[in-house]
Amino acid sequence: MSYEQAARDAGVDLDMTLLRAGNFDPVAQVHDVLFVSGSIALAPGGGGIDYVGRLGGDMDIETGQASARGAAEAILASVHQHLGSLDDVLRVVRLTGYVASDPGFNAQPKVINGASDLMIEVFGDAGRHARSAIGVAELPLGASVEVEAIFQVKP
Repeated sequence: MSYEQAARDAGVDLDMTLLRAGNFDPVAQVHDVLFVSGSIALAPGGGGIDYVGRLGGDMDIETGQASARGAAEAILASVHQHLGSLDDVLRVVRLTGYVASDPGFNAQPKVINGASDLMIEVFGDAGRHARSAIGVAELPLGASVEVEAIFQVKP
């Protein structure tokens, strides 16, 4: 099965309207490497941010995982819109996940599993990646999770 089809089967809207909140490129490509800017979960139909809040306070781990998955969906949409097809991806190299966290919350890796699991669901073994999960006090626009990614793609 193609990566495009696997993403669609996983419920990813590859044509979603992506939120741009600054003066930067959503994707930068250098040779066969794509750097995807930090992405957040978006409400269906481009209606803004889907998950606002902080983990350990007003949000539980399962909701945080859904937020991380939503951020990964936005990453896949960015890659699709940049390349024209996810089938040009050779592998997911790295994810960095930022989790808005209350003091004392230390389950950031569990939260970012929501993003990692989607990459493996879509790309199989090529979706396995290096990763960091970092707790922060605040994220742009009140988002609960932000994820950035690096991909190797066909030259």
